Amino acid sequence: MSTFRSLGILNYRIWFFGALISNIGTWMQRTAQDWLVFDHLTAHDAGAMGITLALQLGPQLFLAPWAGLLADRYSRRKLLLITLVAMALLSTGLGVLVLLGVAELWHVYLFALMLGIVTALDAPVRQTFVSELVTDDYLPNAVALNSASFNVARMIGPAVSGVLTVVVGPGWVFLINTVSFVAMLWALKLIPASSLRVQPRAAAGKGRIREGLRYVRNRPDIQVVLVAIFIVGTFGLNFPLFIAAMVGTQFGMDAGAFGALNSVMAIGSVTGALLAARRGRPRLRLIFGAAGGFGISSALAALAPNAVLFGLALVPCGLFALTLITSANGYVQSTTEAVMRGRVMSLYMAIFMGGTPIGAPLVGLVANVGGPRWAVGVAAVAGVSTAVVGLLWIIRAKQLRLRFDRRARGLKHFRVESLLARPDTDDDGASRQGG
Repeated sequence: MSTFRSLGILNYRIWFFGALISNIGTWMQRTAQDWLVFDHLTAHDAGAMGITLALQLGPQLFLAPWAGLLADRYSRRKLLLITLVAMALLSTGLGVLVLLGVAELWHVYLFALMLGIVTALDAPVRQTFVSELVTDDYLPNAVALNSASFNVARMIGPAVSGVLTVVVGPGWVFLINTVSFVAMLWALKLIPASSLRVQPRAAAGKGRIREGLRYVRNRPDIQVVLVAIFIVGTFGLNFPLFIAAMVGTQFGMDAGAFGALNSVMAIGSVTGALLAARRGRPRLRLIFGAAGGFGISSALAALAPNAVLFGLALVPCGLFALTLITSANGYVQSTTEAVMRGRVMSLYMAIFMGGTPIGAPLVGLVANVGGPRWAVGVAAVAGVSTAVVGLLWIIRAKQLRLRFDRRARGLKHFRVESLLARPDTDDDGASRQGG
């Protein structure tokens, strides 16, 4: 099964490379914005950086239901055009303020909040637009390649931004991000609306948001995936914090080592995304198996005696984390009815992104009180706990029973008796409802 088979579809190929350029620009702006707040507008105030992050991520929690309904109700291509233009204008506005030398901290807060609002509306639309570019058979592969694109950009963007921020300043980096949005807009222009797959639209009227919530409530397999994403996303995926604490406190190294170790972990992330692209339809046992692998590799990272072994442990951390995230995303999209996909994915993104403002301060407190190794240990516990939750759910869903083989005088094998088995369930006990 080809890793890059979705790139054989012209519309997806145009979208992929446009999104890659846009993602690189986004990571460049994130890095420059952090440095602008930390070094230019404050006296190395990490709290101000935290406020900026909260303002940018907070709208995801509050706007997710309405954003998902928009994605299900209206043309996703037109919505993307609107959100991309809005984000381009915001990056341009902040860049101009910085270049004119009039930018103040409250300006950054305001732009971060506005960008967070637009991003909250953009996220479910961008996630579900892929289903209009490829057939359902190709959807898991396309989702995995999107993750690979995002993480390749995470390797390139911060490094380029770091150099440019020093050489030309953060204002020009924001304007470069504007150009990256133009590339994405051009990609959408090259994709004719008539060539997109026709998707069913949510009907007008009241109660459509509640309809999406009821759908999730009747899909226990999606519920357990959302639980997994919440646990790992909230307490496990805080590796910028983990790496900074280990580098600065445990190993006594500098910012160069911090950047290098982030890149090392990104190598594992890209590998995980590409391996996910080779697979077919994601299964629940892969999601929870990856959670277990993430927990074990995080434990090894926490116990690493030096920076070299810590870096080596980060590679499987990144690999298993991206396997979990990509598989969970692909599973939810490919098993959700098309008319509900926007609302379900908006809930997915809210849970995934919204946990960071909750988990990061708690993990930071653990690092301050118990030391960085204990903070990384939180990620290990999160991964293993998620695997246990998944295992218990699968056992319950399939009603596993042990059969005692008297001739072998022991438990020779397990036999599955699925009391809940229906024609529309797979071997994970998961619904096969169409997407």
